[in-house]
Amino acid sequence: MNLTISGHHLEVTPALREYVLTKLDRVKRHFDQVVDVNVLLSVEKLKEKERRQKAEVTLHVKGKDIFVECTHEDLYAAIDQLMDKLDRKVVRHKEMLQDHHHQSPKRQGKMGATE
Repeated sequence: MNLTISGHHLEVTPALREYVLTKLDRVKRHFDQVVDVNVLLSVEKLKEKERRQKAEVTLHVKGKDIFVECTHEDLYAAIDQLMDKLDRKVVRHKEMLQDHHHQSPKRQGKMGATE
């Protein structure tokens, strides 16, 4: 797994890097077929004080890219929310891969119109 953690308008400290790695372990526990992970932590310069810390992640798994972003006034809280959302999306993706009996979206649209 290739991991890239970068900062925009902030320096990624070792503590931030370790915090992101700790949170990513939960995602890797649910789904181990992760190819690339790109994490971008940024500070937006807005006039309003709240929701200016932003965390984004792009997770490349076999056949799909999963993108999630969160903003919060605290960067650690933004990372927490980000990993919660990412975990839900990864679990949903894993369930879709394991569910071999689901119909394709094309079939669902045709069957819904005739019924």
